[in-house]
Amino acid sequence: MSRLIVVSNRVNPSTGKGDETVGGLAMALSAALREYSGLWFGWSGKTTPEFTGHLNVERCDGVTVATIDLEESDLNEYYNGYANKTLWPLFHYRQDLTAYDRSYGEGYERVNQRFAETLAPLIEPDDLIWVHDYHLIPLARELRKLGIKNRIGFFLHIPWPAHQLMVTLPGHQKLVQSLFDYDLVGFQTPEYRQAFEEYVLTEARGAAVGRNDLRAFGRTVKVGAFPIGIDAAEFAEMAKSDRAWRTYDVMMAHTAFRSLIVGVDRLDYSKGLEERFVGFEHFLAAHPELVREVLMLQIAPVSREGVEAYQEIRGRLDALSGRINGEYADIDRNPVRYVNKNYRRDELAGIYRAARVGLVTPLRDGMNLVAKEYVAAQDPENPGVLILSRFAGAANQLKQALIVNPNSPEEIADALQRALAMPLAERKERWRMLFDNVRREDVSAWRDAFVSALEDIREIHTALAS
Repeated sequence: MSRLIVVSNRVNPSTGKGDETVGGLAMALSAALREYSGLWFGWSGKTTPEFTGHLNVERCDGVTVATIDLEESDLNEYYNGYANKTLWPLFHYRQDLTAYDRSYGEGYERVNQRFAETLAPLIEPDDLIWVHDYHLIPLARELRKLGIKNRIGFFLHIPWPAHQLMVTLPGHQKLVQSLFDYDLVGFQTPEYRQAFEEYVLTEARGAAVGRNDLRAFGRTVKVGAFPIGIDAAEFAEMAKSDRAWRTYDVMMAHTAFRSLIVGVDRLDYSKGLEERFVGFEHFLAAHPELVREVLMLQIAPVSREGVEAYQEIRGRLDALSGRINGEYADIDRNPVRYVNKNYRRDELAGIYRAARVGLVTPLRDGMNLVAKEYVAAQDPENPGVLILSRFAGAANQLKQALIVNPNSPEEIADALQRALAMPLAERKERWRMLFDNVRREDVSAWRDAFVSALEDIREIHTALAS
């Protein structure tokens, strides 16, 4: 079996013990790599006065990781700049927040080149290379320049924007062209794959070759939808761990005689947090008899503090939560509990299990693994109800959730009322179908589908070469 090399912006492997606070991508990649003898390569998260290309190599819970440190200018231009001030808002349909600066693009190209130059000596002839997310779109192009002929796949974890939005990006064609240096490009949903195909056919004057191939810029690339999953069995077991039960007990005691509504999201404007708070406010206004019966807990760890838009959303959420509590609180309770800290995954599992409602309402999301974790953590005999945005990739799979338009506070309020009043038999039936999907289309299915598709391309090319 070929060795698998995974490349992502950050390398943050899990221990598999539930004590991490890392996000969905890190958890999924850790689970995927444990099944392969391979390597996880990327940025350490640390800066150095001068880039040297020095590799830090270690073994973490069965996963070999190799990391490099970046210069402060790399962090500002590549990460805070082009990745998170240009691509992230644009790909999440926030053109109003998209910043275009030539130095950002230069930093993005420079770091991708540095990644390639450091990674290339580690690559063996039969290795499969799997590159992840918007930070590293040009990486295959840089590796090809260095003579790397291996099969290279790319997976985009965030949405691919509509054609009309993509063309607002200066240098958009060069960015898209670099994707044709990959052999396989994967998206979370058929919708995002279709948006990419529309750009290629319309803007690049490309052509569809068969069902899954696109040809443009003198090259052919295979494309597909590969919805990411979680390790459902592991997370369900984690919800029964000692720490999860302790957290569950704390939450049940704190919410005695009240139903818990929980949201867990990185602090980001794409997550629809302001709209969610307003929707909850509408719910309280429409159902004054339930004001004392509910508690909304929003966990939103702070991220990307170097980006101004993230500082602004934190201030607005502070004001919104204060307004709601000021209007609806009493001397013995608040309707909103809003915290900006990370929790261990086993603690989150306990919180999810205690929640009568999981509120997952992003304005635009590649997949959203919190929705799947919420489902996996539920008690089969008394499960909660998932309310899910139609604009999350997970809505394509989790159709038994209550699907809402997150831009409508009335829809959120109505879904909350319906979820809280839902009979146990209906809750159990919906949960069974949701959990069947989460378990069937888990992280292993995602990994195997993508890697198998990449290996198939390799076999075809090997046969042609012989």
